[in-house]
Amino acid sequence: MARRKSKEKKIYVLDTNILLHEPFAFLNFQEHDVVIPMTVLEELDHIKDRNKDVSRDARVAIRALEDVLRDASPDQMLQGVAMPRQGEQKQGGHLFIVNDHHITDEIPGLPGGENDHLIINTALYLQREKSPTKVILVTKDINMRLKAKGAGLKLVEDYRTDQLIDDVRFLYKGYYKFPGDFWSQVGECRSENEGRETYHYVNRSVLPNAYINEYLIDEVEGFAGKVVAITDKEIRILDFGYERLMHRHAWGIHPKNIYQAMAMQALLDPQMDLVILTGPAGCGKTLIALAAALELVIEKGMYDKVIVTRNTPEIAESIGFLPGTEEEKMAPWLAAITDSLEVLHKTDEHPHASVNYIMEKANIQFKSVNFMRGRSIQNAIVILDECQNLSAAQLKTIITRCGEGTKLICSGNLSQIDSNYLTAVTSGLTYIVERFKNFEGSTTMNLNGVVRSRLASFAETNL
Repeated sequence: MARRKSKEKKIYVLDTNILLHEPFAFLNFQEHDVVIPMTVLEELDHIKDRNKDVSRDARVAIRALEDVLRDASPDQMLQGVAMPRQGEQKQGGHLFIVNDHHITDEIPGLPGGENDHLIINTALYLQREKSPTKVILVTKDINMRLKAKGAGLKLVEDYRTDQLIDDVRFLYKGYYKFPGDFWSQVGECRSENEGRETYHYVNRSVLPNAYINEYLIDEVEGFAGKVVAITDKEIRILDFGYERLMHRHAWGIHPKNIYQAMAMQALLDPQMDLVILTGPAGCGKTLIALAAALELVIEKGMYDKVIVTRNTPEIAESIGFLPGTEEEKMAPWLAAITDSLEVLHKTDEHPHASVNYIMEKANIQFKSVNFMRGRSIQNAIVILDECQNLSAAQLKTIITRCGEGTKLICSGNLSQIDSNYLTAVTSGLTYIVERFKNFEGSTTMNLNGVVRSRLASFAETNL
């Protein structure tokens, strides 16, 4: 039997946006070589001094490159500097810095002065000089990928090392819906009561791909429960009761469908440190999150305050220096929260006064993502709205700010991404759904039952 051939070595040329998306990305190409054109270093240098969140990523990338190249001579940099091996990797690649300003234009039609074109030209040059070794340009800029292919570059890719799924249709939804009746498919089952709660133990083969805290429902609307423990042989299920779950309420709000009911149960559960709500516009993500937060802070006194934050349209950049407090500047971006507060109190005698009173009593604070880094938030509920526009690194920054006694609620709609460099599969929201789907302190719920007006429902599916 012939020996298996080792992986063919490749050369990856990185665009600037890759290092801004993940500063240590150049270390993630296993045994393959990585080329950083001089133009990329110049762009990082221009970005690092701006008063924006992305400047930090530029500085981290520059320091990471310097750590690898610190002791290298100019000749060694031209020949390639060995990169540190990752994990159990036996062979590491090499890092090259290429002075692309001295490379003759491979395609005369590409203007040499534009940075994107200089980087594409570097990849074309390497494709010719290093043949038959495969040269791959890696960029998150879709238009740049199209231009590179049009210029004759054979291999162009997006950066997918941090991509956990290939199709958002397969994203974990947080629940499993049994066809037909749940009990007819379970077979042998033993049950036990602990106080007011009933638990069922079913064979693992009933749901071989179960995750902890996964909700279970059936088509006949006869069963609703949640997976609370998993062993090699069986699954432990907490029985909520379908009708009982539908009668849960928070701050006067009752669920309009089973998905909202499951989300409300997770939001009101003090054992859940992270609740992730996904789904289309109008499914009630923000309204239910806010209602649950008010219930837990004011009625039950379990938390001290509610912190509401979201990325601004400029992807967590500066909120400006116009007069006004941080809350006043963030108010336009957090109108969804104030709209939800008005809905919760629209039947009051003086709705506007009620909203102001509740905001003060619940200590609701509007904060910018910019100022979350470095904080330690204690005994609070943090509502992170519109987080589909945040990268995995930005979400990690916020999650790691949550101290003892803090509950984080992340909500977002993966069909409404405004970022230039994120897609549904590379969004930070998708990333944390997949990363936390088997964490005992988190719950995910996809609210796929749109309950907004028939106009909004029609637009969501037909426009």
